[in-house]
Amino acid sequence: MNATDRTPADLLRSALDADPGRPLVTFYDDATGERVELSVATFANWVAKTANLLQDDLAAAPGDRAALLLPAHWQTAVWLVACSSVGVVADVGGDPATADLVVSGPETLEEARACSGERIALALRPLGGRFPQLPQGFADYAMEVPSQGDRFAPYSPVDPDRPALAVGGLELTGAGVVERAHADADARGLGPGSRLLSGLPYDGWEGLSYGLYAPLASGGSVVLCRHLDRLDEDGLAKRKESERVIATAS
Repeated sequence: MNATDRTPADLLRSALDADPGRPLVTFYDDATGERVELSVATFANWVAKTANLLQDDLAAAPGDRAALLLPAHWQTAVWLVACSSVGVVADVGGDPATADLVVSGPETLEEARACSGERIALALRPLGGRFPQLPQGFADYAMEVPSQGDRFAPYSPVDPDRPALAVGGLELTGAGVVERAHADADARGLGPGSRLLSGLPYDGWEGLSYGLYAPLASGGSVVLCRHLDRLDEDGLAKRKESERVIATAS
């Protein structure tokens, strides 16, 4: 990664320049059997489309707060970097009533209705599928994002010294996220090409760091596992071997 990277969006751009074809996020849901692998290029495409949705269709601007009521999931990772791309504060698990917009999974829709701004719902179905029936008062992410542009340019430059992420009572600037991510990567011995398996939820810094930011900052990749507790020791050992994992956070 480049020394000039000061936001998560910068980290992704550097990863794209370095090796767009390598894996970045490999997602497992051990409740459904789902496995999805996203290369840097594919992940960046999802981020660009989501950032365009934020900036254009949802009229989000730097400094706005997006309450992300989402579990550890590859689409959540996309939203985290898309918010960084626009300059929107990703408020993970934040109060929808005080947010400018809310992004909700299927299990938190009632809570998300407290938001008076734009409401986006993610079905979190395999292959990014739509809701069978659109939740009232929400736009379906899976319906809205495909038509968005594949390239993104912010209308206003993103200030790395402004708030970018809030989680568990912690608020960080974009530069602060990058600094902490590098420190966590160093602590786990992560480097270019390394694979970290994380079964941590996205409800605190540690889960977000090892589930996205630290692998991204180090030039590595994450094997992000939801419902990992459903896997026995033998199954976990086989996954680590097949995915060439060098470090684990769970």
